[in-house]
Formats: sequence, structure tokens, C-alpha cells
Amino acid sequence: MTPPGASEATRLLCAGTYMDESYRDAVIDELYVHEERFAAPSLGIDAARVLAHALRARRLQLGWAAAILLVWIVAVPLSSGLAVLYLYPIAVMALARFMSGLTFLPPWLSVIGPFVLRWYGRISLLVFLVVLLVAAFGGGDGLAGFGRSLLPDLLSPDSGPDYSTYSAMDATSAYDASAGSGFADALAVWSTLLLLPAVAVLVALQRGQFARALADELSRERFPDVMSDPAERAEGLRFRRLRDRVRTEQHGPLMMYRAANPFCGAGVPYRTWSLSVELSPRPDRTTEPLDNAAFLERIVPLVAALRVPSPHGSPERAAAVRDRLRALEIDECVFLPAEGLPSRAAAPYAPAEFEEHRAEAVEEGGETRRHFLRIRVGGWNEGVVTTVFVRVHTQGGMLMLEVAPHVLWPLRQLFQDADRIAHQYRHHHRFGRAVWALAATPRSAGQALLTLLRGLLSLWRLGTGGYGAALPEGPAVSVRELGSYNESSLFQDMDVARYLKTIQQRVAAGVTTALREAGYRTEEFEQRVVHVAEGGTYIESAQGAIGIGDHNTITHNATTPRGAASKGSKKSGNG
Repeated sequence: MTPPGASEATRLLCAGTYMDESYRDAVIDELYVHEERFAAPSLGIDAARVLAHALRARRLQLGWAAAILLVWIVAVPLSSGLAVLYLYPIAVMALARFMSGLTFLPPWLSVIGPFVLRWYGRISLLVFLVVLLVAAFGGGDGLAGFGRSLLPDLLSPDSGPDYSTYSAMDATSAYDASAGSGFADALAVWSTLLLLPAVAVLVALQRGQFARALADELSRERFPDVMSDPAERAEGLRFRRLRDRVRTEQHGPLMMYRAANPFCGAGVPYRTWSLSVELSPRPDRTTEPLDNAAFLERIVPLVAALRVPSPHGSPERAAAVRDRLRALEIDECVFLPAEGLPSRAAAPYAPAEFEEHRAEAVEEGGETRRHFLRIRVGGWNEGVVTTVFVRVHTQGGMLMLEVAPHVLWPLRQLFQDADRIAHQYRHHHRFGRAVWALAATPRSAGQALLTLLRGLLSLWRLGTGGYGAALPEGPAVSVRELGSYNESSLFQDMDVARYLKTIQQRVAAGVTTALREAGYRTEEFEQRVVHVAEGGTYIESAQGAIGIGDHNTITHNATTPRGAASKGSKKSGNG
């Protein structure tokens, strides 16, 4: 079985930190800045390795952003301020991108407005470059008033010396001054003209570094070797300390949660249901004591048997079965609230401490400390993770069964296309790469400035937030959930449905077996679980009219007593 740190989902999430700035900043904010927060469970991935690449990607991008802004800063005095004129068409094109993202505009304006602004900015930039080219190759004196308005100080004939009444020595001095002024004018024009190609080279090199990273340390061949990953070898005591803590918390059976989102990290709830039935003794035998652990002892072997392929006639054919149920994982986990702990290091992650909590929580049926049987299936290279949380409790002659399935849906399409994008860039011809770099150059200055501002803001929050001394909190977001987009294909939907139905069937069979062996009746439980597990509602008795099927109209004239109205329907069944 592939370890979480070498899974395909981890590799794509690491690649996503180089491609999506918002995702990278969210990962750093959750796992690096807010060090008081516990790490969310990382099902099928290694969040610490994603954090390592997020920090590395930010360092690299900050370096490239500083280099791009340095080129602009150097070009402004060299060009005598002429390079500032680039900002006008760049601002117009930026306004077009901003306008296209406004949702409150009329549809016609949100299409025509950005189109006009975009081409106006492009034409303005092209005209400015043409004027620069003419001035660079000595055509400045022949330009019309439009050219002189753009380059007033460099192309005006009045800027030259006056030769009317001077001696020979004065003429020589005037010639030297004219030559110096001509050199300064040429330097200004050529500095302005070469600014865009220089920035385009930096943009191309930055893109090339990302493509090389996908072909090197983030490739499918090298990624499983964690020790050779340059992101893992990053210096910094804070990073190493938080990396070790994340790896302790993310895969452990202890879940430190916040009350608002206890299942953070498990994904989207998927047809959660619960069932309660009366424990009715059978008249033909004496009942035996039946606690919560007894139910788990019957459920676990039945679920674990799903790993074994059905008979195929030969061991070779059975071994060739690649069903993801063969890698099904089963463990017991305990949910504890993060509130009340003095520090993050005080959480009981030690094996002896956890075992004490597990033994107490399995029978107590508490509100804040809860025990669950966790059953996990990682399909599609951990791209679709199905997790079923099962809780059984008996109280006052009643049996309560809670089943909370959760699904982590596939990663963002941009992350899944990382290899394709990098391969296309590496194998693209030079002319295509040059065109791409030139097209991305106008917005590179604004992006570089925003990158540096975000980096400074993160450092400011890190230095002034006081998170290291704050009381511990449960996880706010999950690295894996941040990288999902909650869309799936029909094949993936079919797999999730198959996993859930199979696991829920075995869970129900385990509970039925435990009831039967302890001398209790099972008819009511078997009847109800069929309805509730499928997302329906079991109705023991009904009064009035009941509609079955589509396009029914039911009229009921009775007055509903005050306070008897329901709060609304759910997708989950209720016993």
C-alpha cells in the first residue's frame, strides 16, 4: 500500500502550491501561521509535505517577484522616467480583467466593456513601442506632434544647444554637451524599449522553473523518495517543529476538533443516517449482557472480510483482483474537543493515553468525547476517499446506531492537469514560449507587487498575531478539502455508492449478529435498516393519505397544532 506521503493526491497537492497562490497562502496560514490549531486528519495525503512545498513555492515566487520589480525600479531612472508610460496601457488591461469579473454588470456590458478596454490597452502599448523604435533608430526628428507629445524631452529640437554666437572653444563645449545629451537620450529610449523583453525573460524563467520541478522532484518517479525532496530539506526551526507536529496529529486515531466542524478533513457528508430500535428479548432464550464493544467485535471481522477477493478458481486470478476494497482500512478513533487544553502539546497523542480515552469513550456515549469505528476506502489514487464513521450505543433498553459517511471528492482540475501543463510548456517551441512570456509580461508587475505584499502581510501576522501563545483550537480548514472542487465523474459516483452500500450492509449484518447471539429479536432492526440506510424514512404507522410516486397531490385540511411543524427535510434518514 502506498504511504500517504507518496500518494498521487499528495503529489498533485504539492504541485498545486506552485500553480494557485490562494491555495498556497491558505495552506501556509492554516499550518504555519496559526500554530495553535491542530492539524485536520489527512486521509490519504501528507499535509506536512504539502506545507513544505507551499513554503518553498512562496520563497521562489517572492524571489522572482523581487527580481521583476528590481528590473522596473532600475529601468525608471535609466529611462529618465520614460518607462512609467508603460503603466497606462497596463492599467487599462488590468481594468478590463477586473471588469470581466464583476457579476452585477449587465451581460452586454460585462462582455463589450472588457473587450474594448483590452484592445485599447493593447493598441496603446503597440503605438508606444512603435514610437520608441522610431526614436531608437534615429527617426525622432521626423515624428509628428503625436510622437513629440509622448517623448517631449527627448525628441524636441529645442533641447539642443544654440550655435548662433560662440567662439570655437564654445562650439567645442557645446558639441560635447550635445553628444552627452544624445547618449542620455539614447540610453533612456533603449532602456525603455528593452524593459519588456527583460521582464519577459524573467517570466519565462519562472515558468520554466515550475516545469522543471514537475519533471524532477514532483515527477511520479522521484516523488516517492521523500529524503531527496528539496522542500523537505528546508532549514528553519519553526518549519521543522510544525512539520513534525503535523505528522503526529494528521494520521493518529485521536481527533482534536472544534464544535463547529467536528469532521473537518473527512470531506462532504454523504447520506448520514441514524437508527434507534427497542432491545426486545426473544421469548425462547435468556438474554446476555450486550455492551457497545460487543457490537464492534461483530462488525469489524465482517467489514475486514471485504478485503478478501471472492473465489476465482485459482490463487493467481484472485491475486489479480484490483478492487480498492482490498486496501480497506479499519481503525477506532476518538473525537476530543480542543477547547480546555492548556497548549497544543498537551493533547493525549501518546499510545497509552489514547488507549485510556478509547476504553472510556466506547461505552460512555458522551456528547463531547465520542468514539467511532472508522472505515476508509481510498479510490482513484486517493483522489476519491470514502470514509464511514460508525457509532453504536445502548441506553435504557434502546439500541442507537449512527452511520456518518463522508466523501473527499477529486482534486481541482487545475491540479490534475499539472503534468499536462508542464509537459506542454517544456516541449513547446521557442517561438511559442516567447509569445506566451510576452503576453504575460504586462500583468507581471502587478502580480509581483501583490506577491510581495502578501508575503509581507503573512510575515506581519506571524510576528504580531501572537498565535504561538494562544490557546489551542481545532482545525479551521483541511489541506485536502481546500484542494477539492466537489465534482466527480459518473464512474466515481458509482464507486462511492458501491463502497457505501457494501460497508453499510456489513455493518448492519454485524449488529444483527450481535443482537441474535445475545438473545434479542432482530426483525424490527432488519426491517428499519433497509429503509433508513437507503435514505428513506421508516414509517411504523400512518394516518391520513400517503402518496407514492411522482406527480401526486395530497390535500389535508386538519389544523396543525402550534409547535408541531417540522424544521424541514434532510437527505438523511431517521429511525
